[in-house]
Amino acid sequence: MTAFEEMGVMPELAKATEDIEWTLPTDIQAEAIPLILGGGDVLIAAETGSGKTGAFCLPIIQIVWETLNDIAMGKGASKSGERAISATWGLSLFDRGRAMAVTPDGLRCQSREPREWHGCRANKGVHGSGKYFYEATVTDEGLCRVGWSTSQANLDLGTDKFGFGFGGTGKKSNSKQFSDYGEAFGMHDVIGCYLDLEKGEVRFSKNGTDLGKAFDLNGQQKNETYYPAVVLKNAEMSFNFGAQPFKHPPANNFVAVSAAPKERIRENPFKKYLKDPTVRELLVVGGVPAKQQIAALNSGIDIVVGTPGRLEDLIQGGYLSLTHCRFFVLDEADGLLKQGYTELINKLHRQIPKVTSDGKKLQMVVCSATLHSFEVKKMAESLMSFPAWVDLKGEDAVPETVHHVVVMVDPQKDKSWYNLRSHIPTDGVHHRDNIRPGNTTAETLSEGVKIMKGEYCIRAIKEHKMDRCIIFCRTKLDCDNLEKYFRQVGGNEFSCVCLHGDRKPPERKANLEKFKRQEVKFLICTDVAARGLDITGLPFMINVTLPDEKSNYVHRIGRVGRAERMGLAISLVSSVPEKVWYHGDWCPSRGRNCSNTNLTPQGGCCTWYNEPQYLSEIEEHLNITIEQVGPDLKVPLNEFDGKVTYGEKRINRGSNYQNHVQQMAPIVAELATYESKAQLYYLKKHFAMLINGIID
Repeated sequence: MTAFEEMGVMPELAKATEDIEWTLPTDIQAEAIPLILGGGDVLIAAETGSGKTGAFCLPIIQIVWETLNDIAMGKGASKSGERAISATWGLSLFDRGRAMAVTPDGLRCQSREPREWHGCRANKGVHGSGKYFYEATVTDEGLCRVGWSTSQANLDLGTDKFGFGFGGTGKKSNSKQFSDYGEAFGMHDVIGCYLDLEKGEVRFSKNGTDLGKAFDLNGQQKNETYYPAVVLKNAEMSFNFGAQPFKHPPANNFVAVSAAPKERIRENPFKKYLKDPTVRELLVVGGVPAKQQIAALNSGIDIVVGTPGRLEDLIQGGYLSLTHCRFFVLDEADGLLKQGYTELINKLHRQIPKVTSDGKKLQMVVCSATLHSFEVKKMAESLMSFPAWVDLKGEDAVPETVHHVVVMVDPQKDKSWYNLRSHIPTDGVHHRDNIRPGNTTAETLSEGVKIMKGEYCIRAIKEHKMDRCIIFCRTKLDCDNLEKYFRQVGGNEFSCVCLHGDRKPPERKANLEKFKRQEVKFLICTDVAARGLDITGLPFMINVTLPDEKSNYVHRIGRVGRAERMGLAISLVSSVPEKVWYHGDWCPSRGRNCSNTNLTPQGGCCTWYNEPQYLSEIEEHLNITIEQVGPDLKVPLNEFDGKVTYGEKRINRGSNYQNHVQQMAPIVAELATYESKAQLYYLKKHFAMLINGIID
């Protein structure tokens, strides 16, 4: 039995942890996993890299799988059973009008509203290429319309450009354009719905008779995901998506929509050995089209991981329901609250039933590396039910696996920046100032710091032979400038990518993957972009500028020293105030192409940044004095005994066991001699006393 199994983790999950070399649970996992498996609310406080994500992921995956398995075995409540049938094609139980009733198997729908149309879409769609077909049968008199629609379409099929319908009055409809097509249909008629994504055509049949082409799809429309759709007014219809033989099988190589090829999903390493039923998860984030996320939700998802904005959009749009939610997890809770999501968190919590339909209590898990704040504690008191507090760190602390040092960048002592012919592009805050090397004005020294930090960054990389490093800059412009400088320096030695909010989501994703695959050596990013990144074995981190939030220092340097691997974090700290951009609500463009270099008290977008002050606050917060190194960026070996290789686990390079025995052998022999002499002395004394009759 593995260590994870001893805590109650399923053997299948425990085996998966072995595959990713999680031999033993971390301290936070050992404490939190049994509590979550036990069913209670849990607050987790631990430093970055301590394994807290695994501490809640493992038990949640296990409980979700066990719930799905109970449903499959017939043990779950009827409402929970909706998930069991969502793996098959059917009408969606969520993507429907308020007066549209759908049977539990998803194959029959009814609307008894006599004045309004109410629609519904299937829980799955088809896209890419192929020729697809399904049948719809009128099972009661009334008005009906069937066809195909995208996730963007109105549920009132055919009333916008995203839906293509055929109605019982013999009209086809798209974009509110109703025109004659085929012939009318009614009770017991079977309508065949055809979608040809190769030719870009929609057509219909009635009782097996082809009615001809109804619609052409343009190039863009052919790339959409299409769902079987229906809209009813006081009517009822049944559907066959291919699970049963068709009454009128399609010709010309059309196949049932249920036979559409499934998308290949990247396997979650924890789920490697979890089969039958399969736990399905979905990531929902903003900045990318929602249609694929909606398609996945319609097909049935068990675990949703997302950013607040996109989650809210999907819930308001009716695509994501919280009615069967069993867990509510807030990771990086302090960051969410600082970003103003308190009301949204409360709103989501109000929508989740506190007891599920099968009698299970809602579980809430809140965790962060910086959990000890008034806002987090206040939220926990109002939303959580007698939570267990797993606190293995107290206030913020730096992991023992991280060596962190600072180097002071002093443009008054180090004047090398005077003569640098090639240097980092600066941010332009001093373009109206009279900057001249040798000048001692605050503006000149500030510009000198900006130039020197690029040089010190290069110096640190060369000194420590860094081949993988994450580099934090204060602003998106600083990131872009450092990227340009690295490319200017040139060569594979300084290959890099950027990660910040102005880069489009596909580029951000591609850049992160390049760094993870070690196709480039350096990832240059801002705090917001890098929060929560977990990159295995990352050896180095550089702060080009200290963060003004002391908790962010912990988050930044926590990118290294993870999973018991050693890491080195270097912070470049200006000894003099540096003038920097500071765009607020008063800036019309919020920083885009802004050139207002006046200070904020004068209505401008710049401020003076005092790094020594922030360093002092960080040290006070952590209750330590951070080691300072010289401009050569050399880290004294005797400080850490030279016994580490950054990016690898700590290895004791002292005497091995054999040498240890050899060293101790003479001492052990001497102790044995003394022990023997002591016992002989005792025996002699004892016998002497016997002879003299002193003792019986």
